[in-house]
Amino acid sequence: MAAESSEVFNIGSSVSCVTCFDEEFQGEVLAFDPHVKLLTLKSASSSGRTSLYDIHMVNLTYAKAVHVLREAAASPLPTLPSLNLSKLSTRAKRSIDEKQRLIEAMQSGVSPIGQKLFLAICKTIEEVKWTGSNILVMGQVVISPPYLLENVREQKEGKEANGKTLSYIKKIVEKFHKDQQSISLNNGTGAAEVLTGTQ
Repeated sequence: MAAESSEVFNIGSSVSCVTCFDEEFQGEVLAFDPHVKLLTLKSASSSGRTSLYDIHMVNLTYAKAVHVLREAAASPLPTLPSLNLSKLSTRAKRSIDEKQRLIEAMQSGVSPIGQKLFLAICKTIEEVKWTGSNILVMGQVVISPPYLLENVREQKEGKEANGKTLSYIKKIVEKFHKDQQSISLNNGTGAAEVLTGTQ
C-alpha cells in the first residue's frame, strides 16, 4: 500500500521506499517524524558484516512510493529516567563560566600566547581572571607579559600566596611553554616565537 501523507509508521515496522531518484530502500523503521516527513530505516549492512547496519534517512516528501511490508504493533514508549536538575544546572553554569572566560581572554587585547596560557590555566584552576594584561590566578599569583616563567610572581596586594600555590602555578606555566615549544618544533616553526611570547 502507498503511504498517505498523514500516515504514521510504528517503530519496528518493515517499510520499502522508492525515492525520486529511483533508489529503493527497505528496512526496519527506527524513527519517523511526521512534521517533516522524515523516515529513518535500518537495514542489513551493504558491507556484508553482520555486526553493522546501514541507516537511511528518507524525506517522504520526495518519495515516489512507500509500502508497509509488515506493521509492528504500536507499543508504549519507555519511561525516561528523571533528570537531576541541580546537576544539569551546575553543568550549564560551569559551561557558561568557561565561555565567559574564553570571551574575556579573546577581548583582553593580549598576545595569542597570553590567551593560550590563560585558557591552559583555566583547564586546571577555576579562579583565573584578567586584570588588564595580567593573568590573576586564585587572587594570589600574577603572570604578566610576556607570560614567561620569570613573569610569575605573588600579588603584592590582596591574598598572599603560599609557597605551594606559587610553585604550582610556575609548574603549570613551565609545562605550558614546554608543550608550546614541542608543538612549535613539530610544526616546523621556530621555538623563538614561543620563548619570546610573540607567537
